[in-house]
Amino acid sequence: MDNLKYTTVDATPVKSFFVDMLTRDIELDDAILDLLDNCVDGILRLRGESIGETPYEGFEAEIRFDKDSFLISDNCGGIPWSFHDYAFRMGKDSQERDNDLPTVGVYGIGMKRAIFKIGRQCLISTQHDQDQYEVEISPEWIADQANWSIPVHAAARRDRSEDGTTIVVDKLNENIAKHFTSDIENFTRELVRKIETHYAFIIAKGFKVTVNGNAVEPRPTKLIFVETNNGNKPVIRPFIYKTEVDDVKVYLTVGFTRPIPTQEEINDEQEEKRYSSMDAGWTVVCNDRAVLYCDRSELTGWGEAGVPRYHTQFIAISGIVEFQSNDASKLPTTTTKRGVDASSYLYLQVKNKMREGMAMFTNFTNKWKGRGDESKKFIDSGTPQPLDQTKVLAERLTMNPVHSGLRGEQFKPKLPMPKPEPTSRKRISFLKKLEEIQTVQRYLFGEEEVTASQVGEKSFDQMLREAQQ
Repeated sequence: MDNLKYTTVDATPVKSFFVDMLTRDIELDDAILDLLDNCVDGILRLRGESIGETPYEGFEAEIRFDKDSFLISDNCGGIPWSFHDYAFRMGKDSQERDNDLPTVGVYGIGMKRAIFKIGRQCLISTQHDQDQYEVEISPEWIADQANWSIPVHAAARRDRSEDGTTIVVDKLNENIAKHFTSDIENFTRELVRKIETHYAFIIAKGFKVTVNGNAVEPRPTKLIFVETNNGNKPVIRPFIYKTEVDDVKVYLTVGFTRPIPTQEEINDEQEEKRYSSMDAGWTVVCNDRAVLYCDRSELTGWGEAGVPRYHTQFIAISGIVEFQSNDASKLPTTTTKRGVDASSYLYLQVKNKMREGMAMFTNFTNKWKGRGDESKKFIDSGTPQPLDQTKVLAERLTMNPVHSGLRGEQFKPKLPMPKPEPTSRKRISFLKKLEEIQTVQRYLFGEEEVTASQVGEKSFDQMLREAQQ
């Protein structure tokens, strides 16, 4: 008799979970990057795999926002009606839809999560060939827990010159409205910085992005590469490693982006001068999109297995590890697509090579510590090269096979090392308050512009002369 009341359990998902809970896992700027990812994925579906140096030429995305609304509009092919079930459902029911394209979407929640992160009302207008329709998400639809069907109707206007999609979100969430009003300058600056770094590869390949009317310029990591090597002498070149595992191509390179800073330049780092930690560390790229930019933590090998923790003395060291696959589920990225899955077996194996390459350059830096001016001539003899050009130059190098661990092939540069300093000489280094240094500087040099090192050296020379009298 009791068995009659135990029938089934209603496992229908609660809409508020998707609307409220999933949005807590992503920051606003990352949500906007999710929408940009959709633009780029649209290009790939339209054109296929990237071909040539500028495969994204002619495609663009416009982002605009203010206190009342958010808009993103593109000319990246639109959403065909045959694709609507994938585009608008909460989740992806098949991993095979894009299995022949290097996209980054895996779970089918990016666009929806981004919209709900921003506001409670949205109109999505799209055109693909003969398909021209609009999808409307309203506060009433969000509040109705039983209704999962989203209204769709033919586009009210048919004036698009190119296939594409426009998303307009209003009734902004309260905290989002604050970002777009009182904090709009800081938020815009941070958003642009993320786009110019995380989309550096794609923008450099022709994609155009504007934020509130201003075009975003790419900001790629460039590594010093000395092309000539007279007499097989040690020169500055990056460490390079490449392999292919389970349909994922891996390309790793690490080296110097600029000369090793002097102690004085390291001390000035906090002032965002020429040497800034913002551009040091590891960048992880999945299918042309940076999912991690200039990381300096244990996640990318700093402070592990003989590699020192990041310190400003390593401010000139940067690395890039690139993963390419037509199966996005095999990429070592998180659901937000703005992080690395630290438990990925592939990533853990690649991380060993990241540490091996990084150790070469931290060791070089330690050997030349305090002698930055001497090492500068070696680094200045090279040219900063973006990843694509580094790959071209690497074709001329002799790559050696890797037989242990994750197999592949690599190039280990022979870096110049300093001659031992005479034991009769010692280096003096100390810190003093800036105003005290300036007082001594005026006393010794008048109004002449000199460095703190020059002030210290002349102070010592003057005291030495007095002591020898």
